[in-house]
Amino acid sequence: MPAAVSYPGVYIEEIPSGVRTITGVGTSITAFLGKAVRGPVNQPVTLTGFGDFERIFGGLAATMTLGYAVRDFFANGGSQAVVVRLYKTPPGATAKATFEATDLKLEASSEGDWANRMRFRVDQRPASDPNLIAVAERLGVQPADLFDLTVRDPDGRLESFLNLTTKESARRADRVLKAESTLVTVATSLPATTTPGAHSGSPADADVWTDDAKSAKASANGNASAALGDGDFTGSPSAKTGLYALEHVDLFNLLVITADTRGGDVSDTVYGEALDYCVKRRATLLVDPKTSWTDVDKAVKGMSATTLTGTRARNAAVYFPRLLQPDPLLNGLVDSFAPSGAVAGVLARTDAQRGVWKAPAGTDATLNGAAGLQLNLTDGENGLLNPLGLNVLRTLPVFGRVVWGARTMRGADAAADEYKYLPVRRTALYLEESLFRGLKWVVFEPNDEPLWAQIRLNVGAFLHNLFRQGAFQGRTPREAYLVKCDRETTTQNDIDLGVVNVLVGFAPLKPAEFVIIRMQQLAGQIQA
Repeated sequence: MPAAVSYPGVYIEEIPSGVRTITGVGTSITAFLGKAVRGPVNQPVTLTGFGDFERIFGGLAATMTLGYAVRDFFANGGSQAVVVRLYKTPPGATAKATFEATDLKLEASSEGDWANRMRFRVDQRPASDPNLIAVAERLGVQPADLFDLTVRDPDGRLESFLNLTTKESARRADRVLKAESTLVTVATSLPATTTPGAHSGSPADADVWTDDAKSAKASANGNASAALGDGDFTGSPSAKTGLYALEHVDLFNLLVITADTRGGDVSDTVYGEALDYCVKRRATLLVDPKTSWTDVDKAVKGMSATTLTGTRARNAAVYFPRLLQPDPLLNGLVDSFAPSGAVAGVLARTDAQRGVWKAPAGTDATLNGAAGLQLNLTDGENGLLNPLGLNVLRTLPVFGRVVWGARTMRGADAAADEYKYLPVRRTALYLEESLFRGLKWVVFEPNDEPLWAQIRLNVGAFLHNLFRQGAFQGRTPREAYLVKCDRETTTQNDIDLGVVNVLVGFAPLKPAEFVIIRMQQLAGQIQA
């Protein structure tokens, strides 16, 4: 704003440049829904590697498909996943395991039967210990009020917590365990006047974790999840459970829903609601083929019978057939697995290497970890499925297992949809989300030419940077994109209504799906 002059002299004014950089959003953050051994329920957890999944959710489980999908995602180039664990308490059963010792009751940090073999031990040091006395003075409690807690999980890993107390202080046991323990929490309110009794023996005893006098075992076992119904997957928008737990997530681009049981399917009802949600969140749903699709004819009939239709199907893609992979939990026995986790990893790898505008298919789109495919398709069979918008996975000599299709579920030739191709749709979603976030500063600004000029400048700079990266068709920026925001797009009536209209156009890159080579013999010239 202009300086308020009051004395003769020099005044400095800082003039805003009008440049507000628009940053492109992520393109391959993948959300996963399904059962896991342990971990928070209906709470999205961000992971950057499969080690995080093993630590938080317990790793692979032979009866659960979520772990295999997350493993395949990271094995194929994925870098960031958001996992939502689903759990349903069996009728009349206990969800969490509980543990009791003298004046102390703990419960497992999460639902399931994973903690039933867990144990804990309480130790107390002599009240005359100088170090204990110093700690007690600092906390404002008596030395006899302090105790140590050691928790051993079913895999033999230990968590140790020193100098806990039931009294009000910085080391009050319930607060410390809630903040620091991944295994247990305090089940009920702490006794205000007593300190938990110590177990007998020494922590160094060989039988410390088998003798009930030296450590406490579960007093009530937790139970594995009951079978999940469609409602458990979709959840509640108001309670933000199931699918709608992703409301707690700022951004995700791909959604993978894993079946309730090994060899099972996700119902069309669940996929339908998930697709509607993906449209709302500008994300893409990866759909797995039904287990009954064991040959091309069944796949064709399955695509004809799908309920994932209409313009919303632009935000979905389906891949066929299932993958064959060795299962480390079954001594390397080869079994079939849903492909969506691995395909999500391929999409993430392609985005990182080439950009979201590159079709995630071709000889570079190899499927790591796949020993084979449930069905090896020929070119002719591929030609039956591709025009229906069903992306196929192929085994090619030299290259191995690859993704060999890049269409949306609106990509059937008969639909003639402008978002026939997956990279075109994902590029549009990327632009929409980036501009949606990058233009929030415009709200409540004066709606006139200076604002319109700033919008043209900033959106144009964002699109030009993408043009230089090869994201659009065209030899020049004029051929590749346009940004229009002026008196033609925003009339006086729009201004009176508080509306500013910005027209953004782009020329998308479409994949070279069919390569045609024309050959001709050159006849020798005849001497005259």
